[in-house]
Amino acid sequence: MKYSTVALAVFNSLGSLSRHLGGALLAITLLASSWCSVHAQTAYPNKPIRMIIPLAAGSAVDNAARVLTQKMSEGLGQAFVIENQPGSSGLIGAERVARAAPDGYTIGGFNDSILTMLPHIYPKISWNALTDFDPLSLAGVIEWGLVVRTDSPYKTVDDFLAAAKAQPGKLNFSSGGNGSPQHIAMALLSTKANVQMTHVPYKGATPAAVAVASGEVDAAMQGLGTVTALLQAGKLRLLAVSSPKRLAQYPQVPTIDESGLRGFFFNSWFAMVAPTGTPKEVVDRLQTEMKKALADPTTRDKLVALGLTIRASTPDELGQATREQFNMYRKLIQDNQIKAD
Repeated sequence: MKYSTVALAVFNSLGSLSRHLGGALLAITLLASSWCSVHAQTAYPNKPIRMIIPLAAGSAVDNAARVLTQKMSEGLGQAFVIENQPGSSGLIGAERVARAAPDGYTIGGFNDSILTMLPHIYPKISWNALTDFDPLSLAGVIEWGLVVRTDSPYKTVDDFLAAAKAQPGKLNFSSGGNGSPQHIAMALLSTKANVQMTHVPYKGATPAAVAVASGEVDAAMQGLGTVTALLQAGKLRLLAVSSPKRLAQYPQVPTIDESGLRGFFFNSWFAMVAPTGTPKEVVDRLQTEMKKALADPTTRDKLVALGLTIRASTPDELGQATREQFNMYRKLIQDNQIKAD
């Protein structure tokens, strides 16, 4: 009996020790799991990031995206792979972003047209502009202007609009396609000036700009980043800019507003988005690196040279801007009966 009592005491002691060890092991396991989870989050990104741009190579957004992501890659320690997919006015590229895995390795470089214009032109698209994307950050405003070929008889906005009024429908303009920002901008100009012009759609903003330079069409409203090279080469003349005030890079060029069409303003913006459901820590990391890149003097100078006015934002600010513009363009598109091909 004596030995049995001692044995029982030892057994109970060992059982207690086992329970304590088991609890300690469980705590260590949970701590390790938590550390691994945090480490996995802070390890982002551990491979290249794909950016889908639903616009043609050489467009204002494409040019700006390449400058910006080059700087962002330094902070993230990973390269960006740019993929242009301009088909169907950008619908296909936008869908690829919307349907991509929400892991931060596929993001979109969009202009505002993708999110605020196309949904009203293609009401049966397979993605929702307001719910299928997580906003990352605004990069900046793309300044626009009215361009004609260098030897055009139109030297001012007033010259151009006077000819349009005198010959309704005779003057034509190019765009990157039905419902493209170039189309919307000229629809707004025509509405404000009460003139009729003929729309000639092309497959992308760059071909539309070349069409003006070659004399295939009379004019176009274009993002300045798209036409910078043609302006510098003397192939195009910038009649006026559509910003509220003159631009530092074109101080001698008047605004459309001061040229006589009071109250006319138009620009577009470039922003980055991710598929809905992207982890907040990934969204925050991308937004932080984007903000740092936009603050870099060399990067800023390059973007300004492309016609971009730098304007970073929080994800919430970008979301609000998208919703406001979404509602504004709905009316313009409906009033002008702008439809897809």
